[in-house]
Amino acid sequence: MSLRDAGEHLNELNAVAIGISPDAPATQKKFDDKNTLGFVLLSDPDHTVADKYGVWGEKTMYGKKVHGITRSSFLMDEDGKLMGAWYKIKPDDTVPKALEVLKG
Repeated sequence: MSLRDAGEHLNELNAVAIGISPDAPATQKKFDDKNTLGFVLLSDPDHTVADKYGVWGEKTMYGKKVHGITRSSFLMDEDGKLMGAWYKIKPDDTVPKALEVLKG
């Protein structure tokens, strides 16, 4: 299940999904309009937040070395305490992993 489709399940657990990427807000809006995400997207164009979470760096894409974000997921409680972190996670694994922690 994707984050887009998990809204009801997350609401039941008082959880909120927030996405972040280095894309400009206008680019994110186009992506949201096309995919009807249903959650907030934040822009991190200078990858300050990505650097702090260790998800910005060199990676291989289509056989070429590039700098970018490693798809990752973080689960925090209402006080900002980290409850879970998953690096190089597949989109379809994000919700099940978070629900596993939330449901204990």
